[in-house]
Amino acid sequence: METVLKIVIGILGVVAVWQAIRVFEISAKIKGSDTDQDVNDKDNKTQGFLLALFVVGLIGSFFWMVSAYAPMELPKSASVHGEDIDNLWDISMGLIIIVFLITQPLLFGFGYWFRGKKGRKAVFLEHDNKLEFIWTVVPALVLAVLIIYGLTTWSEVMNPSKDGEEPMVVEIYSKQFGWTARYAGADNTLGYANVQKIEGANVLGVDSTDKFSADDVVVTELHLPVGKPVLLKFRSQDVIHSAYLPHFRVQMNCVPGTPTHFQFVPSVTTADMRLDEHVITKTNNINEIRKAKGDDPYEFDYLLLCNKICGSAHYNMQLKVVVETQEEYDNWMKDQRAFATLTK
Repeated sequence: METVLKIVIGILGVVAVWQAIRVFEISAKIKGSDTDQDVNDKDNKTQGFLLALFVVGLIGSFFWMVSAYAPMELPKSASVHGEDIDNLWDISMGLIIIVFLITQPLLFGFGYWFRGKKGRKAVFLEHDNKLEFIWTVVPALVLAVLIIYGLTTWSEVMNPSKDGEEPMVVEIYSKQFGWTARYAGADNTLGYANVQKIEGANVLGVDSTDKFSADDVVVTELHLPVGKPVLLKFRSQDVIHSAYLPHFRVQMNCVPGTPTHFQFVPSVTTADMRLDEHVITKTNNINEIRKAKGDDPYEFDYLLLCNKICGSAHYNMQLKVVVETQEEYDNWMKDQRAFATLTK
């Protein structure tokens, strides 16, 4: 109801402004003045000055925004391929910012420098082959380079070399509103699973008759050894979810009936990331807010989030991810139970 009232108030506000403009136009006609032609040098100077003032505020607010939001940016990439993605982002945004800082002052500056003045006549330039060539070819070349670089980066990320170490296979299973991970076990092959086989403790619908299922390990906290390739296979039980691991620069949709996958190499352990100056500062800032609210202190953890609005509890879809040394991972895995023992 509150939303409906806000919409109605907004519509009424627009109607009121429109009516006020109409009253002004009608009153001007009654007085005998033509508002469309009643423009003098003072008006042009005022409008030109306002344009110049606006671009100063625009550029100033841009730098303020960059400064204000910089602490909220993600820290360094925690995956090998993430470095390439970050480079692509930095180059693309760098070019966009440079073009923005050149074109916007020129655009609004022309409005000020070439404002209407008594006696000034506009110059009509019908055609200039040189200018047409420059502003067509230069942007085309820049865009071509960016597109080719982006496609190359994407291809290398999505099609990693098969010459290296065989990746560890882990299934990420999504449903409203939570995540479950299933390790492929010693044989590194996941057993067959289908939602129609979900029953009792078998929350993933794993086929217990499949020989590859026995050593599968089902957990609610994802552990990954640092420096080791991991192949994440995604499934969804109900609606489309989006597996989002921002610190690893990973995102992949989880589509019901259509398995998807993503392979990457985690490069920074959770312990090392907690020592990163950016993370320390951000964590302290968050803890100040939590302290003011009376909440418990927060400690940095990698998280698997859902980046699709999948329902009322979408915000609560989180899975803790721990990146650790191989020894720590092996010790953790020893404490986990295989699927065959869970269904007995």
